[in-house]
Amino acid sequence: MKLGFLVDLNLCMGCKGCEIACKVENEVPLSTWRLRVKYIDMGTFPDASRSFTPLRCNHCESAPCERICPVSALHYLENGIVNIDSERCIGCAGCMMACPYGAIYMDPETNTADKCTYCAHRIESGMMPACVVACPVEANIFGDLEDDNSHISHYIMEHRGAVQVRKPEKHTNPTHFYVGGGNQTLNPLAHQRIEGFSLFNNITHLDHVGDAHHGILDRFLAPFVGHEKLDNTSLIESATAADSHEEKGGH
Repeated sequence: MKLGFLVDLNLCMGCKGCEIACKVENEVPLSTWRLRVKYIDMGTFPDASRSFTPLRCNHCESAPCERICPVSALHYLENGIVNIDSERCIGCAGCMMACPYGAIYMDPETNTADKCTYCAHRIESGMMPACVVACPVEANIFGDLEDDNSHISHYIMEHRGAVQVRKPEKHTNPTHFYVGGGNQTLNPLAHQRIEGFSLFNNITHLDHVGDAHHGILDRFLAPFVGHEKLDNTSLIESATAADSHEEKGGH
C-alpha cells in the first residue's frame, strides 16, 4: 500500500473548510498551519480570476526531512506516510530547513517540529483525513496509489498528462498531486503582478523595500519617538540629562 493525495484545483472554491478541519482535528496552535489554502489573482479587471491552492506536506518518497533528522523523529510508515514522532524530536529545526515545500513548522507549545501526517491516526482507525471529509466539493481525493481500482488511481488515469506536483526539479518524488490550476498556482516564480485592478483592489508596487537608514535601535525606539534617525549619541545625551535632573532634586 502507498497512500497518496490529489487536489482538483478546478473544483476547489477556496472555502478553507479543509484548513479549519485540519486545525481542529490536530489541535494546531495559532499562527501555525499543517494545511494552508493559498490564493493568487490572475489577470486584470474585468478579465480577472482568483485561483486557490491547498498546500500541505507532500509525503515524498525521497523526503529530505526524513534523511536529515538526526534522531529519526521523521520516519516512514508502511503505508508510505512520512510520520513524525514528537517525543523523539529535539527541536533542531533541521527538517524545516531541508523541506523544499515549507510544510514543517515548530510547535510553539512543545518546541518540537510538526506537519501534516495525512491524519495517520484517523487512517489507522479506517477513517479518511479530516480535510477530505470537510471538503464540500470533494476536491480532495485520497487513497491507495498502488490499487488500480482506487478512486485516486482512476482520477490520475483519467487526467493523464494534466497531473502535476510541486517543485519536480527537487526530485523528491511527492505523493501529493494536483489537477488543473495551471503553472502559476504551483510555481510562485511564474506569477506576475500586473499593474491595474485585480478582483478587489488596485495592484501597486513598493517604491523601495525597507529603509536603508532604519537600524535595529530604531525598531526598538520607534513606538516612542517615531521614525526619526537615532544613534547611540542621542541615548547618551538622554541618560546624561536624566542624571542631571536627579542631581537637581528631580524625581
